[in-house]
Amino acid sequence: MNLQEAADRADAILDETFAAIKPPVQWTHTYSMPGDCYVDRDRSVMTIISTERRGSFLGVLERYWKGKGYKLVATSQNGLAANFETQDGFQLEVLIAPNGQAHLSVTTPCVEKSDVAQPTSKPNGPDYSKQELPAPNVKSSFWSSNEPLSS
Repeated sequence: MNLQEAADRADAILDETFAAIKPPVQWTHTYSMPGDCYVDRDRSVMTIISTERRGSFLGVLERYWKGKGYKLVATSQNGLAANFETQDGFQLEVLIAPNGQAHLSVTTPCVEKSDVAQPTSKPNGPDYSKQELPAPNVKSSFWSSNEPLSS
């Protein structure tokens, strides 16, 4: 596998992950950074995720990733970040910032060096990839709600 093939797989992981989030959220590419033998692909959620819904958002991702056979590697003490690993060594991370903005990234394993194109997936909302990322600015009747979910 070369860097472009690994980047394509990372993009597919992110595409599938965002497709699993219901109701959908708006997201944008934040950066794509090739290293010497790996690639990072990052996306930021532009939908505001309220304090009351952050655990649910992380739960959706955790259930989806575990369902794909990905292994939970670590979680943060505050419960707002988690790291997973795929069977073939791709590292997945989700982090929810204090302002309610979620960031998802995939780092590829070390692979053969090659050129790497920018992601081809179209953001679900405005594309902020070539400018400074604003705070989350999209309201969702579900994800931005201050009402706790009933059990």
